[in-house]
Amino acid sequence: MKFSFKNDYSEGCHPKILQALLKSNFEQQAGYGEDEYSLQAKKLIKEKINNPDSEIYLVSGGTQANLIVISSVLRPYQCVISAAPGHILNNETGAIEATGHKVLSIETADGKLKPSDIVPVLESHSNIPHQVMPKLVYISNSTELGTIYLAEELEELSDFCRQNGMYLFMDGARLGHGLTAEISDLTLEKVAELTDIFYLGGTKNGALIGEAIVINNPVLQPDFAFNIKQKGALLAKGRLLGIQFTELMKDDLYFDLARHANHQAMKIKNALKERGVEFLADTYTNQIFPVINNDLIKILSEHFEFFVWKKIDESSSAIRLITSWNTADEAVERFIEIIQKEL
Repeated sequence: MKFSFKNDYSEGCHPKILQALLKSNFEQQAGYGEDEYSLQAKKLIKEKINNPDSEIYLVSGGTQANLIVISSVLRPYQCVISAAPGHILNNETGAIEATGHKVLSIETADGKLKPSDIVPVLESHSNIPHQVMPKLVYISNSTELGTIYLAEELEELSDFCRQNGMYLFMDGARLGHGLTAEISDLTLEKVAELTDIFYLGGTKNGALIGEAIVINNPVLQPDFAFNIKQKGALLAKGRLLGIQFTELMKDDLYFDLARHANHQAMKIKNALKERGVEFLADTYTNQIFPVINNDLIKILSEHFEFFVWKKIDESSSAIRLITSWNTADEAVERFIEIIQKEL
C-alpha cells in the first residue's frame, strides 16, 4: 500500500480524542452545542486567545466555516478579496458566489496578501454605486502554498483593513501549522487581536471533523447563531465537536500535533535542498512544493501518493507534499532514501 502525502486528513483522529469520545459515549448531554464539552472547549479557546469577549462557534468543516462567516458578514452588494490560490476561489465549488457575493482575486507570488496588493483593487472599485463594494479581506495561515504571515505582516494588513473600513478574516484550516512553523513569531493571542474573525482548524490537525470559529469583533457577533442554524451547521449532537476541541486545546495537544507535521515536512525539504532541488515557495509548514523532473515524479508515484501541483516546463513539475499529525518516520525516511538514490 502506498503512503499518502496528498493531504493531512487521511487518518482518523488522535487516540486521545477517540478515547474521550468512547468514554463519554453513554453520557446524556444537552444538544446543539450546549453540552458541557462544547462549553469547556469554548472556555479553553477564550483563555488561549486571552479574550473572554470573543464568541466561539463549532462547525464541522472549513468550507462550511468560510461560507457561513463570509455570507453573514457581507451585505448583498459587498464582496470579498482573496489571494488567487485562496481556498474560497479554487476548492469550494463557488460556495461564496452561490450566496450572491463576488470574490475578487489578487495574484501573488507566495499566496499572501499585503496592503499594496489590495490598493489597486480598492481604486478600481470606486465607481459607487455601480460596482460591488470590497468589504472583507480573506487570508489563510498557513496559505494554500504553505507560507505564513509574520507578526509584522499581519499587523500591517490589520491596520490597513481598519483604516479602509474592511474586515479581516483568517482561514485557519492549518493555523496550528502556521503558528508552530520554526520561523513564526505569531501567537494565537496575537491572531485574535489582529483579526475580526478567524477559525481554528481541527479537521487537518488531528480531529475527526471540526473547526472553531472565533468572532473577535463585537460588531459581527449579534445573531451569528442564526446563520449557523440556517446553513445547516448547528449539530444536534454538538458534543462531537466539543469533545474533540476540548482534547485538542487542553495540554496544547493541538500545537504538538501541528509541530510534528511541520517537523516531518522539514526533514523532506532539507533532504531535497541538499540535492539542489528548488521550490515554488520557501515554506516552513507541513506543505512543501518541490520542483522536480518528471522522470523522478514517475518513480516516486510508484511508492507514494501526492498531487502534481503545477507544470513548470516540458521536463519538470512542482508536486505538493503534505505531512500530518500522524506521519511516521518510516514514510519520511523511505521518501528521502529514494530521493538520495535518484538525485
